[in-house]
Amino acid sequence: MFSSRDAYDNDRCPVRDELLGEMYRASENGLPMLVDSVSADVRARLALFCYRRSHLHSLALAIAASCSERDLINFGGRVGSTLHALSRQAPSDRGVSASLPGGRKPITLSTKPISTFAPIVDELDDENVAEAVPA
Repeated sequence: MFSSRDAYDNDRCPVRDELLGEMYRASENGLPMLVDSVSADVRARLALFCYRRSHLHSLALAIAASCSERDLINFGGRVGSTLHALSRQAPSDRGVSASLPGGRKPITLSTKPISTFAPIVDELDDENVAEAVPA
């Protein structure tokens, strides 16, 4: 069994980018057909890969719903166990906001300044001025 640490260290997408993009854009009806096109072990690794990316959480849950708990735990450890449990909950129980198509959360940007700094006062000491001016 892999540890959760191993899963993070070897964090490469287990499917080609084109297939991941198709899954991301797929409708609720088309996604199961795409998910079924990959083997069970690849499916579990893909669910874990997506789960570690916040913008792919809903895709991760949909993929994990088709995985066995054993496969998710084998490849993800505790994270896999948690992902399995979350994928079996109703969307209202997990707190997923369906405000955008595909259940994606809207992006919000701060309107406040990141931080404020006091102005730097650059004054020379009398002692330093005497040393800096050649005689």
